[in-house]
Amino acid sequence: MLDAQLAITVEDFRFPSGPAMLSARLHLPVSAPETVVVINSATGVPRGYYQHFARWLATERGMACLTYDYRDFGHSLTGPQKASTATMADWALIDMPAARAEMRRRFPQAKLWNIGHSLGAMLGPVQPDIDQIDRMIGVCSGLVTLGDHPWPYRALAALFWFGHAPLAVRALGYLPGKALGFGEDLPAPVYWQWRKWCTAAESYRPEIGRSLPEARWSTDGGRVDLIAFEDDQMVPPEAVWRLADLYGPKAKRHLLSPQEFGLPKVGHIGAFARRNAAVWPHLIA
Repeated sequence: MLDAQLAITVEDFRFPSGPAMLSARLHLPVSAPETVVVINSATGVPRGYYQHFARWLATERGMACLTYDYRDFGHSLTGPQKASTATMADWALIDMPAARAEMRRRFPQAKLWNIGHSLGAMLGPVQPDIDQIDRMIGVCSGLVTLGDHPWPYRALAALFWFGHAPLAVRALGYLPGKALGFGEDLPAPVYWQWRKWCTAAESYRPEIGRSLPEARWSTDGGRVDLIAFEDDQMVPPEAVWRLADLYGPKAKRHLLSPQEFGLPKVGHIGAFARRNAAVWPHLIA
């Protein structure tokens, strides 16, 4: 459909990712784009959250932008979530490359950028198609552990990993994110793998070359920029820099403060909120 107010075309469709079909929305600029963008969501954040940023990319920067939901989540959920066997690794190693393959199919001559929010860039170094990515931008994405969080947020995180949340997952067969005040509901295997990595001293690094592929970004990948916010308590800057080490010595590190944009806060989720649009040009600079 044509968005008359913004003079862009918006297309809703589904594309295959292994045996799954993922629900997507494509924002198209008026002219043929030289650069196309895939936005990989943070855990528990549906594709709709990124719609204002996607429209801005299309209208103000002339970039085609794809937003989508991972398998068994959001608009891609087609059955009872407690029956899902999807893991966080499935989202990162199958769904994210499938989204990029869809954009490569549609725009074979354009440059392909990947903007990953939190989880969306966390496993970038071990993904199978990194030679197809012209630029990786990670926003608030890092190898976070429980000890990285400042107090009192650390206590809330500990409760989420060892308190009421795992009890609810065991009882219901999925994470009731809405009921617990955490975004959308999640498949149980996603929660358990997420919990494992966020409570381990080295996150998923010990699994590289074993249950996860080898990290190849430093030799096969393109440009990578990792952006941290000073007020991000969920994935603080030190966790972002830890991920930068895994991407390799060419990874660029950017530390931003809400105050430099005249904003009271940005935090972990807020970078893509319309109220914080002042930071958007700096995410793609």
